[in-house]
Amino acid sequence: MAMIQRRKTVTAVVGGVRVGSDAPVVVQSMTNTDTADIPGTVQQVAALARSGSELVRVTVNNDEAAAAVPRIVEELDKQGVRVPIIGDFHYNGHVLLTNYPECARDLAKYRINPGNASIGRGGDSNFRTMIEVAVKYQKPVRIGVNWGSLDQTLLTKMMDENSKLAEPKEAREVTMEAMVVSALNSAELAKKFGLRADQIILSAKVSGVQDLIDVYRALAARCNYPLHLGLTEAGMGAKGVVASSAAMGVLLQEGIGDTIRVSLTPAPGGDRSEEVRVAQQILQSMGIRSFTPQVTACPGCGRTTSTFFQEMAEQIQSYLREQMPSWKGRYVGVEEMRMRRQRAGRIQARQHRHFPAGHVRGTQSSGVCRWAAIYDAERRSHRCGVYSDSG
Repeated sequence: MAMIQRRKTVTAVVGGVRVGSDAPVVVQSMTNTDTADIPGTVQQVAALARSGSELVRVTVNNDEAAAAVPRIVEELDKQGVRVPIIGDFHYNGHVLLTNYPECARDLAKYRINPGNASIGRGGDSNFRTMIEVAVKYQKPVRIGVNWGSLDQTLLTKMMDENSKLAEPKEAREVTMEAMVVSALNSAELAKKFGLRADQIILSAKVSGVQDLIDVYRALAARCNYPLHLGLTEAGMGAKGVVASSAAMGVLLQEGIGDTIRVSLTPAPGGDRSEEVRVAQQILQSMGIRSFTPQVTACPGCGRTTSTFFQEMAEQIQSYLREQMPSWKGRYVGVEEMRMRRQRAGRIQARQHRHFPAGHVRGTQSSGVCRWAAIYDAERRSHRCGVYSDSG
């Protein structure tokens, strides 16, 4: 593992999951179902958890959603899905948390956007109500500033002050500073209303790569709260993956970030769990965490005239992911095993001290190779079928 020096933070606990510099960087995801649709939300949360999401956020935007939360948590518990559920609140969070105490009780964390909680607009009563509910039920809170809903009173004040300077800063720089100030001021206000420092997580999301890097560097330098990383509106497909990797990779390399989410826009009917796999791959590629054995395969060239190698690598990686829930309980450190397809057509598993595997192998010849064998610690062979078009 790479020796990245994590930024020192306090440790928050979210439904039993530790968040902070003394814990691994946590992978988070969010549902896109109507939370009032209990079966649909339960199904998606369970799928995200099976994919490796360690925290799952759901929208709590109306009475029906708030009423559904306890039933969702209950059903997940019946299914053995032990993932903390985070409630995402906006303009009416103070009302919902007050009117639905079972919702407030069963959520593992609340996400509050200061820009949507009336802070700076003539009073802090809504924000105060939400914090007091969190204190009552001993729930951590993520104070999540977003550039699209930044406190306009604060921003206007800072823009006015900037305009009076002999050498005014650019508007972008003032906006980034306003996001940092909003997050820090809101954290201080939350503590004033009774929330402990170790119950606070901060985020300051923007949609630009360089903006995210700049705002988080500034935020990290001025507090010791755990930070949640993620581009808002990262986008679809390759654009979203590349932008998220570029932004978060820089910050993670600098030790900044304690939870991450890759906010991909899925294609219609697409797999929501893809954002979990991308987040895991960012961390694993950087050597920060390991989640599943990795298959390393060459991209192919004129010497590889069939699709056999692509099929073999893809199917073995899929097989490994399917087996991980079972293997993680049986073989400590199995997620750190590495596999490499060599030119001769053999996929070799590098031996790991906790998982003394032999190798993954298959005969190599167009139309001949039909399988690969994965040997576990007891030398038992697990077959993974690989079928070519010819033969």
